[in-house]
Amino acid sequence: MDMFVNYAPVIVVVLMFLLHERIVVTPEQLEKKHREILSEIEQRFTTKNSFEDLKGQFSEMKDKIDKIYDCLILK
Repeated sequence: MDMFVNYAPVIVVVLMFLLHERIVVTPEQLEKKHREILSEIEQRFTTKNSFEDLKGQFSEMKDKIDKIYDCLILK
């Protein structure tokens, strides 16, 4: 116990340095950063469901263009 008392000022200074330089974060800071990352991802990227829907629409358009092309060639 005496050892901790002797080194208490050093321990306090090291902990304050870690908190000041944001090497150690609080759960609130982590939660806030997590929300920021999620909102940035929503703005930049699409969801997998949206991508699959768009891919399906392109496939349908390709099929329709192929049918029109076949009709024009056969006539």
